[in-house]
Amino acid sequence: MSYRIGLVGKPSVGKSTFFNAATMNDVPEGAYPFTTIDPTVGEAYVRVDCAAPEFDESCTPNVGVCRDGTRFVPVKMVDVAGLVPGAHEGRGLGNQFLTDLNETDVLIHVVDFSGKTDIEGETTEGHDPREDIDFLEEELDEWYLDVLEKGLEKFETRYHGADAAIEKELAEQMSAFGIDKDRMKQVILAEGLELDPETWDDADKAELAREIRKRTKPMVVAANKMDTPEAQANWETITTDPDYDHLSFVPASAHAEKALKNANEAGVVDYTPGESDFDIVGDVSGEQEAGLDQIGEFVAEYDGTGVQGALEAAVFDVLDCIAVFPGSANGSKDEKGVFRDCFILPGGSTTEDFAFHIHSDIGEGLLHGTDCRSGRQVGTDHELSHRDVIELISTKQAAP
Repeated sequence: MSYRIGLVGKPSVGKSTFFNAATMNDVPEGAYPFTTIDPTVGEAYVRVDCAAPEFDESCTPNVGVCRDGTRFVPVKMVDVAGLVPGAHEGRGLGNQFLTDLNETDVLIHVVDFSGKTDIEGETTEGHDPREDIDFLEEELDEWYLDVLEKGLEKFETRYHGADAAIEKELAEQMSAFGIDKDRMKQVILAEGLELDPETWDDADKAELAREIRKRTKPMVVAANKMDTPEAQANWETITTDPDYDHLSFVPASAHAEKALKNANEAGVVDYTPGESDFDIVGDVSGEQEAGLDQIGEFVAEYDGTGVQGALEAAVFDVLDCIAVFPGSANGSKDEKGVFRDCFILPGGSTTEDFAFHIHSDIGEGLLHGTDCRSGRQVGTDHELSHRDVIELISTKQAAP
């Protein structure tokens, strides 16, 4: 079980390069529309400080890796194709794009902050990246509004003159977006609307659809090509614009990340993804050294290439997830290894949520948990924190 990060962006902004840099998959890259035709799923990783050293142990990860005390925990990344203006009306890959997008938990929107690709992905100069940010949000808002209005039509037809709950009908219509009736009611009231759609005008409906979209399809903007002066100038203008306060921005260079990972695999550099420096350990030409020096200046200034930062902003900041380790209060070893697992859970998860996440049998028989750092018993409704190490005490064991 893992979260799914949707990677979106117009053609030619470096989206496939970003995907490849994050997952090291062999996805075609090119400066032309629809290089990626179908949604491609790969495994990316988010970093978590490993708990094993606190217990004088060396971990043996069941999935992912641990490097110098940093655990790389897998998440799914979906490279979604077909973002063009009018996608919600069926243009480009249209409905397939929206369907693929909806199967993700959070979005990373790759935007060419250098302004060297226009709204269609063609080469240009001086393009305002805000147009790209706006058009994705507008496409999604129109999509949500279409679904919302279908729900309103059903409500008017089915319940005309009856005492019915609009939040229930809209939640059923928009259930694919992961919203239930309680959350729907909360959003409606938060927008200052009455629970009576007859009192809503077109602007109210549009704002409601937008707010539902913002809450159910959160987004990180990866400001790509930030190793150019044009992008750096745009960064200062855009990230201080209050119109974008609801978005998280991460400066990035997918090209730099891919180059460093390739060089690391070739034994030319020693590089850990997400780090703000690296060491040249192999023989390089003068041209290669100059290129690596430029990358080195960039990662030092921006605290990394931004690819890893965008992944972690999506999972830990925007989704507000936590990482939890299963452990043992009497020692962490078992016959299969040490600190084998690290699970990503929603923020606010309880001991019981953790037990059911691992296996329904453990959840059904759960008695309590034990905080392995303090040895203190914690109840089933105890809210867990990031990097907790919890032993689950259950009358049942997971089925083999």
